[in-house]
Amino acid sequence: MKSVFGRYLPGDSLLYRLDPRLKVVITLIYIIFVFFAQYFIDMLIIIVPLWIAYIITTKRVLPLIKLIKFPLFIALVILIVNIYSLKYGEGFNPNKDFGYDTIITKYPEFRLIIWEKYGYALTYESINKAIALFFRIYTMVLITTLLTNTTKPILLTKALEDLMFPLKLLFVPVHIIAMIISIALRFIPTLLDEANRIMKAQSSRGVDFKNGKFKEKVVAFTTLIIPLFVSSFSKAEDLSYAMETRGYDPYSKRTKYRKLTFGWKDVLVSLFIILMVSFLIINIYNVNDYLPEWYIFTQVV
Repeated sequence: MKSVFGRYLPGDSLLYRLDPRLKVVITLIYIIFVFFAQYFIDMLIIIVPLWIAYIITTKRVLPLIKLIKFPLFIALVILIVNIYSLKYGEGFNPNKDFGYDTIITKYPEFRLIIWEKYGYALTYESINKAIALFFRIYTMVLITTLLTNTTKPILLTKALEDLMFPLKLLFVPVHIIAMIISIALRFIPTLLDEANRIMKAQSSRGVDFKNGKFKEKVVAFTTLIIPLFVSSFSKAEDLSYAMETRGYDPYSKRTKYRKLTFGWKDVLVSLFIILMVSFLIINIYNVNDYLPEWYIFTQVV
């Protein structure tokens, strides 16, 4: 199955009919607030609507699971780095250092140091941070995938251009920037398919990407770099020739055949996003005044 990241998938669900400008704004809001979220419950509140929207939109669950691979890899790398970079000396006081009750300070069974050897330790804090990083990166990948799956590249370009309209007052070439972003998103799935094709070609020549030691796998994957770069520049050159042949001029004055408009569905979705954002803002700036104890225990350390 081809990767769905960055690829437009034809459909007719609610997300397809939303104004593309609203979808871009929602994407930015999600990316910002998932990094400001202080509790794992908040992260679930952010990500569960995305799961529901993805399943309703694509009618598939397997791609949703496949998107876990990259965030999980990054989180594991960060966890390993934390093990070999963080050291806790004698006299470490979690109550003093954290300044609030967490699952570390409240329940002794959740030990601060889970594993220790040769001066390096696996701690609850490092696991906590790795899980939080996984949720944040996964949310970014998922919301970006939803945006590109449900929005045609031309509509995405229009949405970005409209949202960046104030920059025109500063003589910023908004249309060019919007076109660059949309082309970059458009070519993500193309380059992934090209990398897969090159990998199969190299495998037929005896390069083994699956077996062997980690160092051997790294060396094998370096054989993809040069062919992928050559292919990328070739496709970029073909695209530039095609645009010039069709008379594309980024500096000419442009008119719009179809204007983007807000509908009642956009208003309802906007109200839902406003309610969710309001709840998250209250949690960020009013931490311990009203939240239940079990909620506070899910705080990201």
